[in-house]
Formats: sequence, structure tokens, C-alpha cells
Amino acid sequence: MSAIEAGAHAPGNPWREEIRAMLQLSWPMILTNLGQTAMTTTDVLMMGRLGPDAIAAGSLGANLYFIPLIFGLGLMIATSPMMATELGRRRHSVRDVRRTVRQGLWIAIMVSVPIWFVLWHSEAIMLAMRQEPRLAALAGSYVRTLMWASLPFYGYIVLRSFISALERPGWALAIVFCAIVFNVLGNWCLMYGNLGFPGLGLPGSGLATTLSSVLMFAGMAAVVTLEKRFRRYRLFGRFWRADWPRFRALLRLGMPVAALLLFEVSIFALAAFLMGLINTQSIAAYAIAIQITSVTFMVPLGLGQAVTVRVGRAFGAGDRHAVTRAGWTAYAMGVGFMSMTAAMMILAPYTLISAFIDLDAPENAAVVPLAVGFLAFAGLFQIFDGAQAVAGGMLRGLHDTTVPMVYALIGYWGVGLPLGVVLAFQAGLEGNGIWIGLSAGLAVVSALLLARWLRRDRNGLARTAN
Repeated sequence: MSAIEAGAHAPGNPWREEIRAMLQLSWPMILTNLGQTAMTTTDVLMMGRLGPDAIAAGSLGANLYFIPLIFGLGLMIATSPMMATELGRRRHSVRDVRRTVRQGLWIAIMVSVPIWFVLWHSEAIMLAMRQEPRLAALAGSYVRTLMWASLPFYGYIVLRSFISALERPGWALAIVFCAIVFNVLGNWCLMYGNLGFPGLGLPGSGLATTLSSVLMFAGMAAVVTLEKRFRRYRLFGRFWRADWPRFRALLRLGMPVAALLLFEVSIFALAAFLMGLINTQSIAAYAIAIQITSVTFMVPLGLGQAVTVRVGRAFGAGDRHAVTRAGWTAYAMGVGFMSMTAAMMILAPYTLISAFIDLDAPENAAVVPLAVGFLAFAGLFQIFDGAQAVAGGMLRGLHDTTVPMVYALIGYWGVGLPLGVVLAFQAGLEGNGIWIGLSAGLAVVSALLLARWLRRDRNGLARTAN
């Protein structure tokens, strides 16, 4: 029984049933997100064994890769609320769900080609951003093997949105677990030259990630083709047939989501480049701190994905009370969890950092205190980060994406970036100033999104989708 069905038929307190249904839907999504992040974390952990230069170059390359990747990801994410609303309107809808999946895959192909073209010139881009030539060359070689992962990753996200909208997200978790194991083995072989493979260093890590993404898409494609609950949709049948109305509808819904994610992720990527203007140690410390926060962020991200489905299906069914319950339940869960992780980062930073680098190694002597300080600031913005992730998912369930995009532009680029630059380079706070700016930007965005949710009736967002 799906979470929607369970929540609709189980007796008792509706809020308690919503909590249970939200947990049932969100935990596979959370674990899937953690699994995907585990691959990146594994890469950083194994890069750390190559030395500070490798982890710094890997951080620069990964951040440059994620900027265009995240833009395309926003377009893929738009398939989730569209399918959820359709299933809320007509529970056994097949044709409209299939149309959304097919055109989502079309968009995945369309957006990957220009991404590949841009990322092929990664070294030149980083040199233009005044990064150290030595690090730029290392990072460029890494991105040239990593960039091919974008297309299979997008395909995986579209198919994951499909099974999640049908309340069956467990398959995605199983596939990601297999990909994690494969990625670890791939890194071990291709980075270090084990089992007879050439030791490629950073490019080996990028190649391992690309192959892991291919495995994820292939696994998900096999599931939706062969599994009984999914195969009746015939997602790949007549794939070549255009459906321009649905294609345009996805772009209309997805472009603001893509822009919002781009505004958010690009400021974190730019923060890494700003750290590069300070010194290599600051980049390495930032890479460690941001990787730790990326792991904890997967929980509110998963709740945001789940609440998009829960709100979207209630929205499609015209049930305003269910919309409210779903939204506030996920919001409380996300903020509560991030409050606990914030305390951990502030109270036990050395334990967290020791997973990435040897605290006693002489070459890491300058990195460790910087990472400790960065984690303290990262802990402070954890709550805001969780709040904006869940609130964004709540509003996506209502197909409200344009105004949140504007909020992201204001918070991240109007407040966070200028404040961080001023504090880092004019006030002399260096890396700490950049983190303060990031925290302020997240605080502004989370407050604006929450206000938007509170005024959803006044803004006409709670109207039914029928």
C-alpha cells in the first residue's frame, strides 16, 4: 500500500497519519539522496588521500561541474509535481504520466549537449577566474571525465520521479546502493591503479562517477520496463514521438525551478572559487565542510521531494486541509533534524573532519583549524538550509515556482554574495566572512519562502488543480 493510500484510509488523528505517511514516503528518498551524496563523499575521501592539492582541485572541478548540472536538474525535478498532480486528479492516469516522463527524457538530452560543450573548456574557465594554473589543470582533467555523467544522471532522476509519484521509491534506493559499491571499487581501481588498472588520479575518479551514473540509469530503466506495477506505462514505447504541448509545459514549470537551484548552487560554487583567491588550504577546508553539510542536507531535501508529491496529490484532489497537513508536517521534520545536526557540527567538529583527513599529518596542519571554524558557521545555517529546502518542495507541490525563483535571486545574489565578499576581502574575515554571507543568504530565502506558504490562500495558490 502506498503512503497516499495509507494516509487516505487509515483511521485516527489526521496529523498523526500524515506523519506516518510522510515518513513512509520520504525515508527511501532520503536514503537515496544520501546514497547519491555518498558517491561524492567517497570521491572527496579518496581524493584526500592524494593530498591537499588533489582535494582542492577536485573541489574546484566538482563545483564547476555542478553549476550547469544543477540547472538541468531543476528541469528534471519539474516532472515530479506534474505527475503527482495528475495522479491526484485521476489516480489511475497512464497516458499523461507517460507523456511527462518521455518529454522529461527529451529535455535531459537537450540540456546535456551544451553542458558538455561548456565543461570541456573547464581549465580555461578556471584560469579566467584567476585560479592557480596548477590547480586549474588538475581540475580540468577531472571534469573532462566527469562531465559525461550528466545525461545518464538526468535520465535516472526522471525515472526516479516517476516511481516516486507512484509512491514506490524503494527501487531507487536499491539501485543507488549498488552504484555506491561500484563507485568505491571504480575509484579504488582507476584513481590508485589497483587490479591492473592504470592509476589515473583525479580523472579516474571522474570516470568512476560517470560509469556509476550509467549504471544508475540502466538499473532504473530495467525496473520501469520489467516491474509489474510500472511496465503498463510503456515509458519507452514510441520514444521518438514529439509531444510539444507537454514539452513546453515542463519547461514553463521547470525553468524557474532550474533558475532557483542555479542561484543557490552557483553561490556555493562561487564560494569555493573565492576561497581559491585566499589560499589552497581554504579551498581544502571548504571542501570538507561543504561535503559534511551536503550529507546532512539530504534529509530535508528528501522531505522536500516527498512533500512535493504529498502536496501535489492533495492539490490535484482539491483537498486544502491535506495540503496544509502535508506541508507543515514535512517542515517540522526538516527543521527539527537540521537543528540536531547543527549542534553536532558545533560541538564535535574534529570527529567529523577526521573522516576526511589525518588530523595529525603535518601537511594538514593549516587545514584543520580552518575546517573547524567553517563547520561552526555551517552549523549555524543548517536550520535555514533545511527550512528553505522543505518550503521550496511545499510550494512546488502547488506548482508555484516563479516567485520562489525571484526570492532565491534576492537572497543568494542580492544579500549572500555581496555580504560574503565584503566581509571576506574588505573586513579581513577571509573564509569566515564568506560563510557568514552564505548563512545570511539562506536565512533570507527561507524566510521569504515560509511567508509565501503562509499567504498561499491570499496569493491564490490553494485553488484546486481541477
